[in-house]
Amino acid sequence: MSQQIVISGVGVWHPKESITNEELVSSYNAYVDSFNAQNADKIAAGECQAMPYSSAEFIEKASGIKSRYIYQKEGALDINRMKPLIAPREDDALSHQAEIAVEAAKLALASANKSAQDVDAVIVSCAYTQRAYPAIAIEVQEALNIEGFGFDMLVACSAATFGMHRAYEMLSAGNAKCVLVINPELVSPQINYTDRDSHFIFGDVATATVMEMADTATSEHVFDVLSTQAVTKFSNNIRSNFGYMTRAEDVDPYGPDKLFHQAGRKVFKEVCPMAADHIESHLSRHNLTPADVRRWWLHQANINMNTLICKRLLGREASKEEAPIVLDEYANTASAGSVIAFGLYHQDLDAGDVGILCSFGAGYSIGSLVVQKR
Repeated sequence: MSQQIVISGVGVWHPKESITNEELVSSYNAYVDSFNAQNADKIAAGECQAMPYSSAEFIEKASGIKSRYIYQKEGALDINRMKPLIAPREDDALSHQAEIAVEAAKLALASANKSAQDVDAVIVSCAYTQRAYPAIAIEVQEALNIEGFGFDMLVACSAATFGMHRAYEMLSAGNAKCVLVINPELVSPQINYTDRDSHFIFGDVATATVMEMADTATSEHVFDVLSTQAVTKFSNNIRSNFGYMTRAEDVDPYGPDKLFHQAGRKVFKEVCPMAADHIESHLSRHNLTPADVRRWWLHQANINMNTLICKRLLGREASKEEAPIVLDEYANTASAGSVIAFGLYHQDLDAGDVGILCSFGAGYSIGSLVVQKR
């Protein structure tokens, strides 16, 4: 690689509407009352279990989440529906996911001091895409009037970092001079709002980053990408089974197993040491230790996971300034969490400061970028 590759811009977009823990719990507990009343005889006979109640305090303690943004609030809190009410669009109209992707892309381009004409490639990388084809990335490319090419990637909660890895490689190979990586995380349609252990986890958001060669970067805040690193290890502990195969399987295409579900305690136990080892290994490639890192932009899944990972690496709890948390406002936003943290907390760094973006999620998949403020 003859030239330095940089991150020159970042954009964070969120919907106007949000749901607080209190609103979510009020709806959920009302649904529980209705379910338990309708199934009282079966519950008494031991044919099914009574649904448990929840509380805002339980959610915050378990996750660090206080609220979450949602693309369409209508329907999500209706106990007779328990899912967002999103109107379908004609094929010729901009899709919902492309719409939020475009919003984040515009913010990132402005941050990078770039126009659409400067971009050679668009990568849309996220946990879910709303259709198989045509690619959301190509739709976004068309909407922004970008020449070149685009494609979609699905890597669950590591989609953002893995997308940035692909941009880094394309730039290294000379296949592009400027790449736009977008993470339109429209997750709310995949949430089971009737499940106590997962209904509070996710929020909707879209993030984007601009990556290019250093000699073309003109923005105020530029970060050299020192290297990337990734690892995957198969696990069923975080899963979503929704897909086109259900048509041929004669099963409920919207059953609980087709929505997001996880074995949370197993995930916590297995991913935390895996992520800490990954980060330490990545830093060591540059003769760096965790003590050399000024800013940790970690995946925002659960505050307790981030606290433990930082403690394993630093030997103490990280301060909010060292490892910013955005879970309280945004909740878990699938792959976008570390990019949100980067987008909101990078402008105060000084030249030479080192930071690390790291995601960890379903797969299991872990991706990281070691960066340095230019």
